[in-house]
Amino acid sequence: MPVSPIVELRRYTLKPGQRDVLIELFDREFVETQEACGMSVIGQFRDLDRPDHFVWLRGFADMEARRKGLETFYGGPVWAAQKEAANGTMIDSDDVYLLRAVKGFQLQGLSRTGGPAGLLVAALFPQDAVLPDFGDALLASFVTEESPNTFPRLPVWEDRKVQAVFLTFANEAAFEAYPVSLAGADVARLQPTDRSLLRAAPGAERDQGGGPNDQR
Repeated sequence: MPVSPIVELRRYTLKPGQRDVLIELFDREFVETQEACGMSVIGQFRDLDRPDHFVWLRGFADMEARRKGLETFYGGPVWAAQKEAANGTMIDSDDVYLLRAVKGFQLQGLSRTGGPAGLLVAALFPQDAVLPDFGDALLASFVTEESPNTFPRLPVWEDRKVQAVFLTFANEAAFEAYPVSLAGADVARLQPTDRSLLRAAPGAERDQGGGPNDQR
């Protein structure tokens, strides 16, 4: 699967006790069906520090491909059949950052077969922050995509300009021992679901496979 230059970081606040309900529905109904519309479902995650938060990453080749893919999926039969169930788990689905890759996710050779998963740490820094050297922990990095939202039915943050970095660790202890300060960032510790393509383990691209509101 190629690198997606455009990525949505989508952070949902769910009704109490509904996260596993949404994950089961999402992993069953919304992965291959979105990818059939030309989008990449990069990863789905539980936020370890917010029990009612679900986070996922969706990728696109460019902004026009984003428009076409979203129109096809949200205008299609799968979303029509499942949107009531999905939206019923949610309080808010509009916390979304539209990002452009500086160093994109490398997904070649990965599969959705579960297996060992590490810890993904998403850190959002202000647009003008001077970033430290993240070392080998840096998996991918992005900046805010400045183009107009090509699918306004799904809002994105337009007044929050960020630098987004995604760091990968073998486990929580490895992150706790990480010597680089993330002060000033909005930090989330993310655990992949069973069907997340991105497993977050260091070297995953080598180790695996050889190689609502309208839900938004």
